[in-house]
Amino acid sequence: MATIFHDCTDDLKPLWDRVHREDDIPITVAFDPGTGANVAERLRGYDICINDHTYFDADLLARCTDLKRIVFLGTGASSFIDLAAAERCGIVVDTIKGYGDTTVAEHSITLMMAAARSVARMHQDVRAGQWRQVEGIQLLGKTIGIVGFGGIGREVARIARGIGMEVIAWNRSPVLNAPVPMVSLDELLERCDFLSLHLALNDETRGFIDHAKLSRTKQGVVVINTARADVVDGPALGALLRSGHIRHAAVDVFSSEPPAADDPLLTLDNVTLTAHAGFMTPEATMTMLRRAIELATVGEGKS
Repeated sequence: MATIFHDCTDDLKPLWDRVHREDDIPITVAFDPGTGANVAERLRGYDICINDHTYFDADLLARCTDLKRIVFLGTGASSFIDLAAAERCGIVVDTIKGYGDTTVAEHSITLMMAAARSVARMHQDVRAGQWRQVEGIQLLGKTIGIVGFGGIGREVARIARGIGMEVIAWNRSPVLNAPVPMVSLDELLERCDFLSLHLALNDETRGFIDHAKLSRTKQGVVVINTARADVVDGPALGALLRSGHIRHAAVDVFSSEPPAADDPLLTLDNVTLTAHAGFMTPEATMTMLRRAIELATVGEGKS
């Protein structure tokens, strides 16, 4: 079986070279696959492809007649691959879970701290020649509510406890031997000073954090979202930010990326925004690439 990393980038290549070992299976590395027919032609003769950022729609998948497996570099494969079409074509899609748990959790904590002290707002003011001091929130003793207690949520809990916060969590399915109190969603929303979202996006979670749930939170709550934008009702978030019920929102994810020029979050002062970069550190990327190689190896029937 033949394997190709078909859309490597200049940024990824040095990290790939560090994790691909001499005794690994041979993997062709290619750049800039183009789109449509160009991608299909490049993948001709390959059974497995590692995919970073190329979108595979139903038409492209049907053209890739030799392809049996796609190893997607990340967790959100549905954003880049028509999964139903892949299944119809008999193409297995692998994702890489857990590679960035610590990195994303650290970014979540960074956003929480920046929101608590209005760092983004004061940064802009000082650069504009305005000296406006904004009162912040001390984190020690405050309660962070974690919605979604998978790998990232657990890492957020570990770090938050380390800085003296009270941590409570809720998960859609039961969690055994949780290191923090697991509470009902209503209790979490009512108690937390900081609401940190770590839900996977699917049909059940789209819009799950709606106006009713956000309205149950304390006046002055801070919302952090490093999961997916669409787990939150965007208009509800904007309305509660404007009313002041939500003191601040710190988000790394948008419904369209980059965000549209008319995205309401871009017009608000009480937000901290980053460019969906929570997963981006060399350590996380190398872990992801190494696991991709291992998945491709299993796909070739080797161990």
